[in-house]
Amino acid sequence: MTDSPSIDSVSASGGPQLHRRLGTFDAVTIGLGSMLGAGVFVALAPAAAAAGAGLLIGLGVAAVVAYCNATSSARLAARYPESGGTYVYGRERLGEFWGYTAGWSFVVGKTASCAAMALTVGYYVWPSWAHAVAVAAVVALTVLNYTGIQKSALLTRAIVAVVLAVLSAVVVVILGFGDTDVTRIWTGTAISALGVLQAAGLLFFAFAGYARIATLGEEVRDPARTIPRAIPIALTIALLVYGIVAVAVLAELGSDTLASAAAPLADAVAAAGFSALEPVVRAGAAVAALGALLALILGVSRTTLAMARDRHLPHALAAVHPRFGSPHRAEVAVGIVVAVVAAVVDVRAAIGFSSFAVLLYYAIANASAWTLGGRVIPGIGLAGCLLLAFTLPLPAVLVGSGVVVVGAVAYGLRSWRSPPR
Repeated sequence: MTDSPSIDSVSASGGPQLHRRLGTFDAVTIGLGSMLGAGVFVALAPAAAAAGAGLLIGLGVAAVVAYCNATSSARLAARYPESGGTYVYGRERLGEFWGYTAGWSFVVGKTASCAAMALTVGYYVWPSWAHAVAVAAVVALTVLNYTGIQKSALLTRAIVAVVLAVLSAVVVVILGFGDTDVTRIWTGTAISALGVLQAAGLLFFAFAGYARIATLGEEVRDPARTIPRAIPIALTIALLVYGIVAVAVLAELGSDTLASAAAPLADAVAAAGFSALEPVVRAGAAVAALGALLALILGVSRTTLAMARDRHLPHALAAVHPRFGSPHRAEVAVGIVVAVVAAVVDVRAAIGFSSFAVLLYYAIANASAWTLGGRVIPGIGLAGCLLLAFTLPLPAVLVGSGVVVVGAVAYGLRSWRSPPR
């Protein structure tokens, strides 16, 4: 067996294949579009509430686990360049049940992430009508994704450029003109091991965006070369951005104030004496969340496509549009579910639940990579994912575990009722 199987006009499961249109730059951009929107504008505040003065330590722990996961995912994606990510890797390396569990965890966890990002758009754009704006954003991006991956990639490029410009302005204003104090970075609520691990688990929600690159494996040109390059590039850029922004905001606000901030970057700019920049920061946050939502919907729909091909979800969702080359039915189904969830979900609760489900997803990715040899990094990644998952706030662990059990029961019932394939 070679590391790069030949690519035919149909997928490995026999269905029509998606079109390969993404190069390294587009793959990196899609990963960044997901990570930057989720991390900087959403996850810093709850992570500060958990870790207190240990926020940067939690960021470091999350980065180490994310690096291990990224390395494992890149190796697996080069070998299995299909849509579906760890659903495919777990199925091929560990067995059908583990692949299914990974896919189920990804779909339900990232559906919660989609809802959280949609609501973030709503709260920044029109707080009193946040749910309506969230639903409208989901509908608009679903229509865009329906028309093909290339248009989605082009929009994501523009979004990432805007977000990086806004974040650069925030850092320059705070560090250049604000009342910063380096001692605020390490002062605040006392550091505890549990708090740091909880913060790392919540911040992992932000780093998990590079999964979009792997789940789009069937739409990447030369995947054996492109994916292993794109994932570490996207992760490294995101880590640098997170670290610089987190240091600047902590130096201005301190961890205790950051923990209670609804819009931490806007608050930090106002504290630095540049309140006129607040609307720009809020607009940037909305754009960033929009980019994350776009990339998330792409990833969930591709995993839905892969599971539908294997009939773990309705097989009708495995259709590929003859003109646009997109999984159009999966796109529409995911859009409908996300729109419904966004009407009732709480943003912070969604982050915790999503983190638990996605950490389980990556635990299976690392276990799959373990079977390829070179076991140090997959071993650290596997242990780190399980540790962070089960040290998250208790409601997230209970709800997440319950949803995973429901998925396992559904798999068992289907296996009992259906003859082996």
